[in-house]
Amino acid sequence: MQLLRKLLFPVSLLYALVVYMRNWFFDIGVYASKSYKTPIICIGNLSTGGTGKTPMVEVLLRLFSKKYSIAVLSRGYGRKSKGLLLANKESTVTDLGDEPFQIYSKFPEIKMVVDADRQNGIRTIEADKVSDVILLDDGFQHRKVTPGFSILLTTYSNLYTDDWYLPTGNLRDSKKQAKRASVIIVTKCPATLSKEEQASIKKRVQAHSNQEVLFTFFDYNPQLKGNDNNVLLDNLKDSKITLVTGIANPKPLEKYLTNHSINFEHLKYTDHHFFTNKEIKLLQSKECVITTEKDYVRLKDKVKNISYIEVAHCFIGNGETVLVKEIEKYLSKNC
Repeated sequence: MQLLRKLLFPVSLLYALVVYMRNWFFDIGVYASKSYKTPIICIGNLSTGGTGKTPMVEVLLRLFSKKYSIAVLSRGYGRKSKGLLLANKESTVTDLGDEPFQIYSKFPEIKMVVDADRQNGIRTIEADKVSDVILLDDGFQHRKVTPGFSILLTTYSNLYTDDWYLPTGNLRDSKKQAKRASVIIVTKCPATLSKEEQASIKKRVQAHSNQEVLFTFFDYNPQLKGNDNNVLLDNLKDSKITLVTGIANPKPLEKYLTNHSINFEHLKYTDHHFFTNKEIKLLQSKECVITTEKDYVRLKDKVKNISYIEVAHCFIGNGETVLVKEIEKYLSKNC
């Protein structure tokens, strides 16, 4: 696979040219980018996925949903429905897509809207006149909307400055577009990341003086959740465990299980994978299935002996305080 990606390097040069021209047309006004009255906070990345966008949306909802009425706008990648859809208690994972369904299941008080046309989605949210803030999920590269505040995510193991364009690398947008971010967050760091390495990374991401650079690590909950809520991960060391993942980057989860001396077979699928009947039958035959929360919402009604490992961003140092301060500064001027 890696060899094939290297052989496709000429294609990546063409892709890079298309990306450059598209951004240039937006910069000079050939393509229009629209601003809105409602404050919009964008969470996104420059790569194809795996930076932790959904857990970051959940961080913002945890921090701000009690104070502000929040709407989340997502494309709803992988859903079976079309057009604009407003989530309600009858919505299914196939209606909304796995990530919006996961978010709405945990925060039912929010307005959850899925629409590939972000401008149309925002118009619909604003027409109701009940939302104080819009969280634009995975919207950094969608330049038809100009957010007031942008959070750019990049992973510790593959900073955008070290990456290259698709299909040779994972970049779907230009590294230079990082200049549009209000805050850059380096995710999936070691929990013990030193201040010296933090300083080194800040230089490598080439942040501007007005951009905060923050760091998070993934905190996995040892108490499994799902169809059996009373299982501690450490109590499964003698079980035959099957790890099932349909996410962009399962390596941190693999490492976590290995570090906890958990032996497992890994059935690895593509991101947002919808499981076939044959695959479901295979999973039903397994003794103990562990998966991610995103995969669990697609499998919970189909596989009996399944649980998921909950994951959350944890900020290193005073990162969370800095993020809250920056966002509150923006909202106080615009709400």
